[in-house]
Amino acid sequence: MAYIRALAELRGRNADWAEQAVRQAGSLTAGEALERNVIDLMATDLDDLLAQLDGRQVSVDGDTLTLELADATVETVEQDWRTAFLAVITDPSIAYILMLVGLYGLVLEFSSPGVGAPGVLGAICLLLALYALQMLPVSYVGLGLIVLGVGLMVAEALSPSFGVLGAGGLAALLFGSVMLMDTDLPAFQIALPVIAAVGAGGALLLGVAVRLAVKAHRHPVVSGADTLIGARAVALEDFQEQGQVRAAGEVWRARAARPVRRGQALLVRGRDGLTLDVEEDSP
Repeated sequence: MAYIRALAELRGRNADWAEQAVRQAGSLTAGEALERNVIDLMATDLDDLLAQLDGRQVSVDGDTLTLELADATVETVEQDWRTAFLAVITDPSIAYILMLVGLYGLVLEFSSPGVGAPGVLGAICLLLALYALQMLPVSYVGLGLIVLGVGLMVAEALSPSFGVLGAGGLAALLFGSVMLMDTDLPAFQIALPVIAAVGAGGALLLGVAVRLAVKAHRHPVVSGADTLIGARAVALEDFQEQGQVRAAGEVWRARAARPVRRGQALLVRGRDGLTLDVEEDSP
């Protein structure tokens, strides 16, 4: 705090307000700042600024210089394409979207390898996002929550938990999005509509995943050995206790409580390892 007061006094500024701005995040309007000696002057445009600065004395490296700006030539430097591109991707909301697209693209590529396009797009977006984020005041706690949230939502899609992992992932994603920028300056905040859109999209995907998981859970088994129970079989030989039968196009070892004749129609009632429990299929 002593440093900010010393700096304000060195520049002839209002030291009390400088301390208040740091301690209490104080703010002033332009007129109040001029009245309290926080700024030197107010100008309506560039010409007005040059006119007010003409003849003003400034100190540079201990020397006092007088500004002569009456006949100054104004040169406008146009923004080149590279600077314009970097200005776009370093926007907090754009960097946030690039990061999410990159994460989801890589996850999609790893879950369905061989497609190529999601992985390439995801890698490019993620690298652009990392470049942008290193230029911004990022909270690593918020970044960690976003990565955790995406991971939990992907886990919900791959191993359905009927919404438990997905809900936790969505909450972590939203909390991390709000906390991502470690500053109170409005220019560095992610737009709330963008966060809301990401949250709504995540909730929609979560709802679809949970619905599909519930539907699959209720659907009868259509594959695997358990589908043999209740299926029909045909005896391949005569046997009294154990023998071979054909069921679902495969040859199985079977056992029956009553003697079985070759070619007899049977019904599978149970399964013990590689042995089927069968009985006569009554018409």
